[in-house]
Amino acid sequence: MGEQTIGHIEGIAPGAEFHRRTQVKRNNLHSDTVRGISTLVDTDGMRIADAIVLHGGYEDDHDDWDSIRYTGASPDVDKYKVNGVPRLRRSQSWDYADNAALKRSYERGHPIRVIRGWKGDKRYSPIDCYRYDGLYVITDIRTAIAQSPAPDGTPVEICQFDLKRLPEPSQDPTSLERQITDLLERQEEVPEEDTEVEGTEDEAEGEVEDAEGEPARGEKFPETRTARVQRLVRDDAVIRNVKRLHDGECQVCGLRLLGPDGKPYSEGAHIRPLGKPHRGPDVEPNVLCLCPNCHVRLDIGAIVIEDDWSIVVRAGAFGMDVRPKLKRHGKHKVHLDYVRYHREWWLSR
Repeated sequence: MGEQTIGHIEGIAPGAEFHRRTQVKRNNLHSDTVRGISTLVDTDGMRIADAIVLHGGYEDDHDDWDSIRYTGASPDVDKYKVNGVPRLRRSQSWDYADNAALKRSYERGHPIRVIRGWKGDKRYSPIDCYRYDGLYVITDIRTAIAQSPAPDGTPVEICQFDLKRLPEPSQDPTSLERQITDLLERQEEVPEEDTEVEGTEDEAEGEVEDAEGEPARGEKFPETRTARVQRLVRDDAVIRNVKRLHDGECQVCGLRLLGPDGKPYSEGAHIRPLGKPHRGPDVEPNVLCLCPNCHVRLDIGAIVIEDDWSIVVRAGAFGMDVRPKLKRHGKHKVHLDYVRYHREWWLSR
């Protein structure tokens, strides 16, 4: 165990999964094995929050991956459950230590690590574990009225926090990657100047010839420097989890490829793609275990999946059959929201 810190924990990438809360704490992602809000002491001696856990919280919580609405904390004596969902006997207080720490992080602009458990929103929850999902920033706080009143019928006030996920370039930099990124961001870009003579890209690297084949005099083409950072590709725990559950068998066609070492080869395919314009999350309910061919077919919309899990072939592939329905696993809860997004995206084109 090292020291608690604000922001990323060195060597732990978003998507890293941990079997139980004790492992989450041991890796310094969260300071507690039970409480939802993790706190530490800031440089001025005041307590701030550095992480939260989403794991079957209050009914007023709302998780939409990029944005989260989070209910603050209360003493155990103030809580009870109805059908497994926590409710409050009385209003929450901003003076309660955990709420005050999270509020202070909002005021100071500190990022918050978000850890999701398997009892959270089914669209984003991992499979029987806890998963570190990166850094979020608190964008707003408020006192709100809970959906359910106290047992005596009086309204319950709650401390409510809005969080927004930081952009992907800010997620999971190693120390070396961060240094390179910072260096390139500081690199001055020289703008292109207006010129009367246009040259090709090759000509811009040297002298530009005029129409007679002679070097044009007085014409200068300043260089424009473009910096690009290519991220390291990591072995994604989310994809490993899905492929392990299906033992490398394609959920669409049933093919199970084996290498010379006898180990299966398969690919993790995101149903709602990552990045713009789709912004799909990198979570198990959004990933399928597919063979390379079916991965491509999914990505180009040659197959789509219906709400009853039927596979619809929109473009043929000679010599390849697909299952009537997507093969599913009891622990791998593919969510219909992603299936519908993929289907509607391709059927509209």
